[in-house]
Amino acid sequence: MTLKAYQVDAFTNQGQGGNPAGVVLNADKLSPQQMQTIAKTLGFSETAFISKDDECDFHIRFFTPNSEVDFCGHATLASFYLLFQQNIISAASYRQRTKAGKLAVTVYPDGLVEMQQTLPQFITKVPAEAVAASLNISPDVINALAYPLEIVSTGLSDIIIPLPPGYLAKITPNFAAITKLSEQYQVIGYHAFELAPVDSSFTASCRNFAPAVGINEESATGSACGALASYLFKHQLIDGSHYLFEQGRAMNCPSTIKASITAEHQQITEVKVAGYAQLITSHIICT
Repeated sequence: MTLKAYQVDAFTNQGQGGNPAGVVLNADKLSPQQMQTIAKTLGFSETAFISKDDECDFHIRFFTPNSEVDFCGHATLASFYLLFQQNIISAASYRQRTKAGKLAVTVYPDGLVEMQQTLPQFITKVPAEAVAASLNISPDVINALAYPLEIVSTGLSDIIIPLPPGYLAKITPNFAAITKLSEQYQVIGYHAFELAPVDSSFTASCRNFAPAVGINEESATGSACGALASYLFKHQLIDGSHYLFEQGRAMNCPSTIKASITAEHQQITEVKVAGYAQLITSHIICT
């Protein structure tokens, strides 16, 4: 069987930067083993495989080079941007089936893709000491903020790690230690952030580490930024419910992720993440 695999950079900043994702259309006849082999061969942090679905518009499965994951924000964005760019779909709202659930996706005429995420789960707090050691900083740096390290999921579980201004660029991740803690707490990885200055257009700058699933650092993570938006809203760190996150600067691959929260009586009822993408290249794969 011959298929075409695409590289789409998701959460680009004015057409630059972003996080590369693999996208494979017409994946209906591929087995999970074939999908895993293709994802490993392509080598992107995640590859999305798009198939038909009886109830939703599409069924999408996501694979890292190591394993299948329930959901991936940047690969979802890449998938729907590619479907739009290839004139397979038009600007409208759709539903995708994922292992994290059936989720809405809206494509706008200018190519913006906005995706619904699962409602946030605030799972547990994590002590600062072990996490700080794995980032080679003092736990006093984290504890000084008085904000918790918390496992949050809007499709995938990450440890949300607040840092004081200026420390995001200083951390030196110990990937073996991060892997060990990720496995201990059953999370995908770490999502560290520092709030931006009040005169910045960004809400926060972020770094994401997921070596347990084969991704040392990722330049844009939609699911983790949905979790971060939920964390900021819950702990009232930011006024309002619309957020703009910067990620990938440490990788020389700046990315921009939009997120929004809808709530009633301070209870979150919807989480959305949005961004732009850019088609980079395609090539033929044989299975």
